[in-house]
Amino acid sequence: MDLEVLQDLSDQLAHPAVAQNFARDYATLWTQRYQKLAGAMDRQDLAAALDAVISMKIASAMVGGLRLSRLAEQLEGFIRNGDLENGLALIAAVEVHGSATVKELQETYILADE
Repeated sequence: MDLEVLQDLSDQLAHPAVAQNFARDYATLWTQRYQKLAGAMDRQDLAAALDAVISMKIASAMVGGLRLSRLAEQLEGFIRNGDLENGLALIAAVEVHGSATVKELQETYILADE
């Protein structure tokens, strides 16, 4: 987690509450976002998987979850190349890093500012 990313967002918006709400929404939506991606991969629905992984990549970068964003970018490459075998192999790592990102975000940013 790079909390400076959220601080920069807060500074740019001149409203810390907006950045905090974005972080809270990210944490709340994590499970849904992950399930959408994993389900699309299981169904071999490349269009839905690509949509889900791009959303995950961008949102993760915006909250400072840079490891998860890079992992999502790697998964995006596999999906774009139709390489479901390697893509499916990354799903467990996405879940682990995503859950860790949400936990750290909650402990160091969301709850710290309440």
